[in-house]
Amino acid sequence: MDIAGMRENYRKGALDMDHTDPLPITQFRQWFDEAVQSAIEEPNAVILATSTPDGHPSVRTMLLKGVEDNGFVFFTNKHSRKGREMADNPFASLLFFWGALERQVRIEGRLTALSEADNDAYFYSRPIESQFGAMASPQSQPIESRSWLEKRMEELQAMNKPVRPAHWGGFLLEPDVMEFWQGRPGRLHDRIQYVLTDGVWIRQRLAP
Repeated sequence: MDIAGMRENYRKGALDMDHTDPLPITQFRQWFDEAVQSAIEEPNAVILATSTPDGHPSVRTMLLKGVEDNGFVFFTNKHSRKGREMADNPFASLLFFWGALERQVRIEGRLTALSEADNDAYFYSRPIESQFGAMASPQSQPIESRSWLEKRMEELQAMNKPVRPAHWGGFLLEPDVMEFWQGRPGRLHDRIQYVLTDGVWIRQRLAP
């Protein structure tokens, strides 16, 4: 397999500064709507990058659960690796890649925890099996077997009524940098970056 020779020549679109919104979250909502309308599978799938205070990074795929005027919402087990890293270092990055549209969005910013009321509202809106799954899984911790996990799930389901674990909740990532990338032929991609400066979003074009 010639991995070095694997490549695509992107031709599906262009991104001009004059055709972007002055506010990056408004621009994101426009692109997200287009991703949904294009029938991309799980357009809300997003890669979350966190790191320890001494700079050791880790990444994983999450599902975005909300877009607010001031940021992006997701939920997790706070005892997981990402949960512990976010507690110790409240800065993170998000990456959306919509290959069918030859687009990606990079986001950097600070994390804040959601309220208990917000956590409850989303937790109890989930399918009941997912609620029990959040109770059953000691996320990121070693377990002895798959059967141990399934038995724990069965024991909890026998309770009939799930209860949100205190360590399960949401975060808001408030961006201070956002970048919109559109693939172009010959690797001369379009990159428009927004940087929050003294409370004002500044747009600039970056070299590909």
